Amino acid sequence: MYPYSLLPDSWKIEIHLYGVMIAIGVLFAFGVLFYYSKKKGVEERFTDFIFYNGIASIALGFLSAALFQATYNYIENPENGFEFGSGITFIGGLIGGVVVFLALYFIFRRRYKTRLYQVVSAIPCSILIAHGFGRIGCFFAGCCHGKETDFFLGVKFPHLPNPVHPTQLYEAAFLFVMFGICFWLVMKKDFKHNLSVYLISYGIFRFFNEYLRGDDRGELVSIISPSQFWSILMVVAGILVIFLMNYIIKREAKKAIEEKVEE
Repeated sequence: MYPYSLLPDSWKIEIHLYGVMIAIGVLFAFGVLFYYSKKKGVEERFTDFIFYNGIASIALGFLSAALFQATYNYIENPENGFEFGSGITFIGGLIGGVVVFLALYFIFRRRYKTRLYQVVSAIPCSILIAHGFGRIGCFFAGCCHGKETDFFLGVKFPHLPNPVHPTQLYEAAFLFVMFGICFWLVMKKDFKHNLSVYLISYGIFRFFNEYLRGDDRGELVSIISPSQFWSILMVVAGILVIFLMNYIIKREAKKAIEEKVEE
């Protein structure tokens, strides 16, 4: 791990591998989006809209991630007051980013012929690869680490006394594998349920990976961590999205048949 600035102190500018990995992840995420759009012939104007919508969602998602973490910390230690900027949490950022993305989509969707359900299976691919690089960034920063262990994969961070589980790398490996699976499904099989696959698989993985985490991230529900609480909701949401997608696909197919008959 390398939690130090990549530039000399004399430059007065700090660039950390955490930020570099985040930037690489975002670039790959948009690269996946544009590749998918080109190969599948997605409306160019709609692809541009998704791009700008994605930028806004990412920016506000980081604010949401900080807000969620500050809320967890306040619930756990209200005597310390509400300290915004005391850390971030991915699931909090994901929730905020999704809300912003959907809000902007429903505001501007009438300007485009393409509908979100037609391309939604590509979006988890972008999230997965960006998140994977982000977790590598967490490893370099030394945050989001696991509990102390004598397991052979244990890693000694400079700010910790003993080796710990590199939960950041466990999660990054899982995310990259899931990216490969979801990308293959949407590109080769035109699979429509990648969003459910992502929500359910990541929710389950994150729930159990939390048992290895050793960093303090605040409290929401006493018997489980905040991330485990949201992980359960992700799995439930993933199951509901299966039914929602099936309904939308059948509705649009029926509508297309009716329009063809009228012609």
